[in-house]
This record gives sequence, C-alpha cells and structure tokens, in this order.
Amino acid sequence: MIDSSAFQGKTAAYFTLGCKLNFSETSTFGKMLQDMGVRTVRKDEQADICIINTCSVTEVADHKCRQAIHRLVRNNPDAFVVVTGCYAQLEPETVSSIEGVDLVLGSNEKANLIQFLSEAWSGGKGTDSLHQYHSVKTKDITTFAPSCSRGNRTRYFLKVQDGCDYFCTYCTIPYARGFSRNPTIASLLEQVRATVAEGGKEIVLTGVNIGDFGRTTGEKFIDLVKSLDQVEGIHRYRISSLEPDLLDDELIDYCAHSRAFMPHFHIPLQSGSDAVLKLMHRRYDKALFAHKIKLIKEKMPDAFIGVDVIVGTRGETPEYFEETYQFLDSLDVTQLHVFPYSERPGTSALSIPYVVSDKDKKLRSKRLLELSDKKTKAFYEKYIGREAEVLFEKAPRGKAMHGFTRNYIRVELPAAQASPEMDNQLVDVKLGNFNYDQSSLIAYPKDKK
Repeated sequence: MIDSSAFQGKTAAYFTLGCKLNFSETSTFGKMLQDMGVRTVRKDEQADICIINTCSVTEVADHKCRQAIHRLVRNNPDAFVVVTGCYAQLEPETVSSIEGVDLVLGSNEKANLIQFLSEAWSGGKGTDSLHQYHSVKTKDITTFAPSCSRGNRTRYFLKVQDGCDYFCTYCTIPYARGFSRNPTIASLLEQVRATVAEGGKEIVLTGVNIGDFGRTTGEKFIDLVKSLDQVEGIHRYRISSLEPDLLDDELIDYCAHSRAFMPHFHIPLQSGSDAVLKLMHRRYDKALFAHKIKLIKEKMPDAFIGVDVIVGTRGETPEYFEETYQFLDSLDVTQLHVFPYSERPGTSALSIPYVVSDKDKKLRSKRLLELSDKKTKAFYEKYIGREAEVLFEKAPRGKAMHGFTRNYIRVELPAAQASPEMDNQLVDVKLGNFNYDQSSLIAYPKDKK
C-alpha cells in the first residue's frame, strides 16, 4: 500500500542522460510523481526528491552520470536521491555507494519507482544516505515500463520496445536493458488515443531495437505501423533508430504511401567496412545497407536519412576507415551521427588486437563530421524557396520559434512573426535561406492548420 500523503506538497528535480528513450522514461517518472502530489522544482529551489536517469553507452557517459549525481546531491543536500537507468543497472553497488544516494533501481525495478520510493522513504532518511540498491541479472529483466511522454517538446515519445538480443561486440546495452520485449499493439493504441486527447500531433516511436517489436507478443513491427497509421488525430509519426536488417522493404513501401508516417529514417550503419561489421557482429553488410538507402530514395526522394557511425573501433585499420569514408560519401544520406569508440568493460571487442589511438579517433571523427555537414547543407539547400508544413514548438516570448518539416528540416520562425498560439500547430510556410548559424532555414508563414 502506497501512502500518497507522504508525497503531497513535495518537490522533485529530474536529470536525464543518454538517449530519447531515457528522456521519455524520465518524463513518465515525472507524471507518476505528479499524480502523487509532487510538483517539479522551480529554478533556484531545492528539491525534496531527485531522480537521475543514467546512461552507460560510453566511459564518458559513466563519468557524466557520476558528475550529475554529485552535483544534484550538493545542490539538494536534504533531498531523497534516486538513481536509475543503464549505469544503475550495470553498476548498482558502485552507484549506491556514492555519497548522498539513497536508492538505486535497475532496469527491472524502475517501472515500480513509486512503490520502491514509498517503501524506502517511509523508513526515514535521517542524517545518513540509505545506499539501497535493487537490481536483477540481465536474464531476469522481464518487465516493460510503458512510456508515452511529451516532456518539454511538442513531439511525444512512445516507447514501443525495450531491450536487445543482438549483443554486438562493442555494446553493453543488452546487459543494461535486458532481452528484447514489447507490449501489445492494443495497449500502444490506447496510449496513442490518450495522446490525441491531450492535443498531441506528432509521435516518435522509441525503443532499444524497435524493429524487433513482437518478440513478446508474436506481432510484427509492420503491423504496429499500419495500426498506428489508422488513429485519427495524430498527424505525424517518426520511427527512431531502426536496424538495417529489420528495415523491411515492405515497411519502406508502406511509409512511402502512408497517411502519417513521415519520410524520415534513422538507420545505424556503424561501419562502412564489411570486415569491421563482422568484428562488430553486426547482422548485415554494405550491400544490404546500400540497398535500403537506394530503395528509400526511390520511394521517397525527399526523405531525410540519418546514419549512426562508430569510428576508431578495435580492428578499424586506416584502410578500413577509408573504406567507410568512401562508402558514406557515396550514399544519398542526409546526416551522420558520429561516435568515437569507447571501450566498455566485459565486452568481447576487448579481445580484438588492433587498437586505434585517441588522436586518430579524433581525426577520423572530424573528417566524418565535415562530410556530414556537407551532406546536410546540400539537402537543406534543395528546399530553399519551396513550401512546407511545419510543426512549431513553443519558445520564450520575444524569441524565434523552431520546428520541423515533414522530412525533418529544422525551421526557424523569426521572433517578429512568432506567437505562443503557434505552439504545437501545423503551419504552412515558405522556406527561405539559412539562419545565422546555418542550423535552420528561415520560415515565412502562410496559414495555420
């Protein structure tokens, strides 16, 4: 039995590191606490509860998590501090030993955050940190914590899947998130209808390996997409990162003719060398990846395609990197998300003998980021002078508003033409030239929908 009275009138601070899935989950934590009578802390106000949702994809991420914990403890000395997320799952004892940490929840336990918080809190923190932790082994992570959250954005993030069965050699996420699992299509449709009732217009489908949807329920990702497309009131869906081998030709064809699925894809490549892909234990080769890009562009010429690339992995010789660079240069993609390789304890990649120096990782990253900038700019330039539909996001009064076109071009509406009423509104605009920092195209509004 949860004593809701203990929560009434309390304040909470939230800090999130890592992926969009983490941000979605944190937003859900906030909604759960809000329903218990807890409000979000105001600026320069000390919190009664601190929730830190962590990431562990790189060594840098681990370091940032520890820094965030120390900072929140220092700024909120009397707060009850809860740490969850991937770093908490992988290193629960280490995290729980940090001064000021009261409760650590692993991937299986965070769905029951309120219950754990209530039980731990009822005992009283006193003057000392509780240093409690709850986590299970990877094989025992079976719960699915639903999340469909707006957070501070116009777009909603719908969690459709969690966990991963792939076990790529460089990655710890399967150990942090558990095996692939998902809710039913019917339950997801209920969440989408609730989003419509709240006024939501755009939803991003999130997860760890969303193309693997259906492992738990026997359903298919394409069936989920078709079902979501039928929900009236949602104008836009976007699919977050989707593995190339799970990006079915049928799905590409469907999205090309869909009512609400946008011409926008995010596809992890990781390496443009087949030899390196084998070392990574990826489940595709360059030929398959190139086929998917070609097919998308044939069906949806205006599609925005983002690509993940890891540079400097073990085994990536200079020759293999050049192969990657030339392959990416040849592809009709829009943007590269470049990640320098970070060694993670316990991964099989550590047995690969060839090690890339930090200096070379930086140089390779720089070259790929420059290539990305060139491709993104060229993509944007094609749309200068065209008309487009933009979903705008709220901005402080007197500031420029920003939003995205159907094919994910970032657009800036000058402050003189912006208004709070445009928040979460679909607006027809004419696209002008680049803004001052070349991050967006300037928009000139026509009318609202």
